[in-house]
Amino acid sequence: MISAVRLPGRVGPRTLLMTTAVAPPLTGWAVHVVGEHKRLAATKRDQLTGLLRRDAYTVRALCALARHVEDTTRVMVDADHFKAVNDTMGHAAGDAALAALCTRLIAPTGPRAPVGRLGGAEFAVSRTWPRTAASSAWSSWS
Repeated sequence: MISAVRLPGRVGPRTLLMTTAVAPPLTGWAVHVVGEHKRLAATKRDQLTGLLRRDAYTVRALCALARHVEDTTRVMVDADHFKAVNDTMGHAAGDAALAALCTRLIAPTGPRAPVGRLGGAEFAVSRTWPRTAASSAWSSWS
């Protein structure tokens, strides 16, 4: 048997009953919302490479472009003949090659710059920096 504890003020047995009736559904809702947030955040990144997917990359790149119109550099990368790597060496080797390529794409930009996998072996990188610095950084990258 549950006994009500008398608290000073306007809190009584009825308040306790209402609190216990409302709290579990709210707790369940909070758990649901957190789970949905994690699921949606996971869909923004490519599972294999960890890069942003096309839609998420586009949003981040457009935001960077809107803030820094003159100082935004974009680079598109397409790994030529990538299908041949998968066909001759297997998908595990192809996955390793994509992971290595993505590591090289992220290196000159830093962790906060938008780098995305547009599909297959196509990637895009956006970086906000002065154009003179961009040309020297990308020339050392290649």
